[in-house]
Order: sequence, then structure tokens, then C-alpha cells
Amino acid sequence: MKVDGKAYRTIWPDTDGEAVHILDQTLFPHRFETVQLRTVEDAARAISDMLVRGAPLIGATASYGMTLAMRADASDAALSAAYDRLHATRPTAINLRWALDRMEAVLRPVPQGDRCTAAWAEAARICDEDVAINSAIGDNGLAIIRDIAAKKGGGTVNILTHCNAGWLATVDWGTATAPVYKAHDAGIPVHVWVDETRPRNQGAFLTAWELGRHGVPHTVIVDNAGGHLMQHGQVDMVIVGTDRTTARGDVCNKIGTYLKALAAQDNGVPFYVALPTPTIDHRVSDGVAEIPIEDRSGDEVRFISGRSGDGVTSVDLLPPGSAAANPSFDVTPARLVTALITEKGVVPATAEAISALK
Repeated sequence: MKVDGKAYRTIWPDTDGEAVHILDQTLFPHRFETVQLRTVEDAARAISDMLVRGAPLIGATASYGMTLAMRADASDAALSAAYDRLHATRPTAINLRWALDRMEAVLRPVPQGDRCTAAWAEAARICDEDVAINSAIGDNGLAIIRDIAAKKGGGTVNILTHCNAGWLATVDWGTATAPVYKAHDAGIPVHVWVDETRPRNQGAFLTAWELGRHGVPHTVIVDNAGGHLMQHGQVDMVIVGTDRTTARGDVCNKIGTYLKALAAQDNGVPFYVALPTPTIDHRVSDGVAEIPIEDRSGDEVRFISGRSGDGVTSVDLLPPGSAAANPSFDVTPARLVTALITEKGVVPATAEAISALK
């Protein structure tokens, strides 16, 4: 995607093979800055502190984290230590473990003297594959949007999304936004309702920012406005991403997604989940019972940042002494999901259909 006319991915290696560059997403939308990662610890902090976020990008960053570890020490012990350090950063997104498992499977049989070169190549492959996967998700989702537009006689297709599953959550294109970008580029009139997505405001800070840079019409709404808009016929479809999808089609995504799915079902609005197949955890069936939900600091609920006359500042929203809880994800049962939009096609959220994607 492009920022001020310049093409960017969210992560890319330095030409000298010494570092990896990322966009510092904790500064969006107020500042656009890049950060260099030079060590596995840098990569681990980038994931845990959410300089990078979104399941596919977390996986890509972890793969480069393994690479940076091999640049410093290519021993078996260092490989195991890097795996463990990176795996501990975020518990919910399955792409993290998927990328680490893939890197370890490639590197473990390679002689130590060749591991660094092999790691750079494999991490680059993971990133290139992510771009191709998300582009294909966009093509498959485009057909759905095109069909809705035709039924509306060419009228604007109003799409509601939650959190950020855009190109900032992947290496490029995004998952939930890929069909939107494809539709916009194809000349289909689309408009996106962007949930602000408290407490970290990924919708307001990230989705709105990237849609605006691409010229896609959009409106930021508070998280609880979605049901009202659906009741009044102002939402034609919902598209969200996912950090982990189970073998039977339960979808784990940013907190509040479950409520959107309930509202969509009550109002006959199709609810789609866009996901790359590596986000499917075939070892897990019951999402509510089996997926670990990350509890983040209550300070993310208590404090909010924004622009002021003196620059970017943070303010405390809560009364002194009030506690704040911060579960970061919830699980939407498969019965509420209209279909899964994957790079391999649009499939129902059923165990049989998901098994066929292996």
C-alpha cells in the first residue's frame, strides 16, 4: 500500500542484512515513524508492546526475530531460546506459533554455519506468501461485495468492520480490508463504518488512517453504534479479521466482535470473517473453552492518547481508585458466522469445510 505516494510494507529487511524495519504503530495516527529491530529481544518487545500487531504481522515479525537471533548466535540452544522468547510475547494469535514452528522446522536440520542465510530467506518467503494470501482474500471477498452492489442497483455498499484487520495488521493488503480495497479500486462504491475499538482504538487510529490514505470513504463510530446502524438498514455486511479460528469455525477476534455478530444475526446482516488459512488452529475445537484470552494492562482502559495544542498527550479517564479490566479478545461461535473468506475460497464456518482447507 502507499503512504503519501510511497509504497510500504509493514515490515522489511535492511539491505545490509543487519536489521529489520517496522512501522511503529503505537504512534499512529499522530506520527509516522519507522523502527529498526536488530536483536531477537527487539522483535519480542515490538510484538509484546504492540509496535506491531495483527496476527499475520505478528507471525512475520516473529520469523524475522528468529532470523535476528541466528545472526547473533546460530547454535541449537540459541534457536530454542529465541523460539521460547518470541512465543511468550502474545498468547492468543495462532500465527505467532505457526511462524515459529515453520522457522524452527526449516532451521533445525540446517548446519549452524548456514542457518542465518536460511533464516533470512525463509522469513522473506513468509512475508511474500502473506502478501499473496491477502491479495487472494481480497479477490474472493470482492465477489461478495460486487454481488451486494449489483443487488443494490449500483448503490453504495456499507461495510462495518471492527478493530484493524487492514494492511497494518499484515505485511500488505490486510485481511478484512483487502476486499474493500479491491472493490474501491474496481470502481464499486463502498463506505466503511469503522468501529473505534476501545481500548486501544485500532479502528480509529489505524483503520481510519489507512482507509483515508487509500481514498476509501469511511466514518468512525463508537463501538456500540453498530447495532443501531444495522436496525436502520445502514449496514449491508460485516467483515472482520481473526487472530485464531478453531477447527469447527469459532472465531477469536478483538473484544467486541461477538456483540457485532449477535447484532448482525438479529438484523439479518451477513457476518463475514476474512482470514488466511494459517490463522486456523486445527488442534482447537471449542473456541470459548480452549483459546487463551490475553488479559492486558488496565492502563490501556484508563488512559487514552490524542492530539492537543502541545502535541500528543495521554489523559486519565477514570475516577481515582476505580479498577479496570482489559480482556483483549472474545470468541464468536461458528453459528453466527455467515462464511469465512480465505485465500482458498469462501467457505462455511463448519468443521467439514475447514478440514478441506488443509
